[in-house]
Amino acid sequence: MRKHYLDNIRWITVVAVVIFHVIYMYNAEGIVGVVGKITNLETQYYDVYQYIVYPWFMPILFIVSGISSRLYLENHTDKEFIRSRTVKLLVPCTIGLFTFQFLQGLVNVGLSRVFEKTPGMPLIGKIFAILASGIGVLWYIQMLWLFSLLLVLIRKIEKDRLWSLCRKAGLPVIILLAIPFFISAQILNTPVIVVYHFGLYSFAFLLGYFVLSHDEVIEVLKKYFLLFAPVAVVLGVIVCVRYFGLNYADKPVSRTLEYVMYDYTACLAMIGGMAKYGDFSNRYTKWMSDRSWGLYVFHYLGISSVGLFLAKPGYVSAPVAYLLSAVAGFGGAYLLNAVISRIPGYRWTVLGISSKKTVKENGNVQR
Repeated sequence: MRKHYLDNIRWITVVAVVIFHVIYMYNAEGIVGVVGKITNLETQYYDVYQYIVYPWFMPILFIVSGISSRLYLENHTDKEFIRSRTVKLLVPCTIGLFTFQFLQGLVNVGLSRVFEKTPGMPLIGKIFAILASGIGVLWYIQMLWLFSLLLVLIRKIEKDRLWSLCRKAGLPVIILLAIPFFISAQILNTPVIVVYHFGLYSFAFLLGYFVLSHDEVIEVLKKYFLLFAPVAVVLGVIVCVRYFGLNYADKPVSRTLEYVMYDYTACLAMIGGMAKYGDFSNRYTKWMSDRSWGLYVFHYLGISSVGLFLAKPGYVSAPVAYLLSAVAGFGGAYLLNAVISRIPGYRWTVLGISSKKTVKENGNVQR
């Protein structure tokens, strides 16, 4: 039976990511690589949205990907899994850099003023900088592809013994899993490019695969949704009050106990709540779900382009910049997805859509 709540978690989270990037583009917290503050406000209180969603929105995407990987592998071989993950994930963030995402790279180097800060950079260096910057939001699918390879290796070793054992995880085990979740947030974090939390995100992915892919465990989360949700809200308030104005994306904030526990309980609450109340499909949710991949891949180009070409030079007021960024983020992404997904060959390089019938990780069939 199809798990519609996974589809709904995915598209709702992607929408949250788009809104986050609109606010992030003009943040007043000093996070670099974007336009930054463009208002005359002494304090941009609405920036708190970043502190509300940033701790959990990428971990929950990795958790859902872990669950979806298990569902896919129940009916496919490891070889088929790797092949589908390579087309869907690796191709867009490698070949796609040369066919489309270099445009994002051009915008990003403009925002960060890389060429201005390093005069005399040779042409090859500029090309590399553009391509590296073009990765943008695709860092997520880079990591997901690596975790998929790791998963196949783990499966060959554990042969479903660990997976079967995790079916018995009840509330005490779920609570205790907060300990390795916290530890994973402390390790394998890359410097400078701080989005690569290998420890935390790999654990989230494997948590989804081994534990939360069991209907029995999901029933526990549904039963105790009203336990996890209030705890997550309280921890979220603590994080927002204590760390507002500081860099939420890097240490020490992103590794504090309250921050990571907010992340963990928010993920559990969302999964339990959506499994309990959001396991349905209608015309709207299906439309959003079918386009969530394209929305994720394309949204940042529109937002950052408005920031670079209109907001940064001061051609538009702050309210207009925010509005245009939101319109470009959503509208531009949906338009690009509608066009590029219909171009054979090219869509393979940009979106990982082959000309043959393929199956998405969440089970949808596409051509």
